[in-house]
Amino acid sequence: QVQLVESGGGLVQAGGSLRLSCAASGRTSSRYAMGWFRQAPGKEREFVAAINWSGGDTVYAGSVKGRFTISRDNAKNTMYLQMNSLKPEDTAVYYCAAKYTVVVVITYDYWGQGTQVTVSS
Repeated sequence: QVQLVESGGGLVQAGGSLRLSCAASGRTSSRYAMGWFRQAPGKEREFVAAINWSGGDTVYAGSVKGRFTISRDNAKNTMYLQMNSLKPEDTAVYYCAAKYTVVVVITYDYWGQGTQVTVSS
């Protein structure tokens, strides 16, 4: 199985940027799709973005489209989420996820522990 560790969260002012990383380890020799989710206090976890194995196919939630960019570097077993024009409503714990498939998906089998992103107004 694959293990996932997120990093890059923090406190940023509205309008600012952050880049999250998700490092994968374990059974990384098999191909896997990845995605980002987030959970704000008192709310359910929601989908943010997804990327297929090759990185050539991506999907975004409407609330982040045009502001966030998902990417991956398979040589480094790492996925990224570049977040620009951040808003207070982007405040949440961000989770990365993986599934052993080559196509883009929005349901996953493996999850990281999460990294906190706080956007101040």
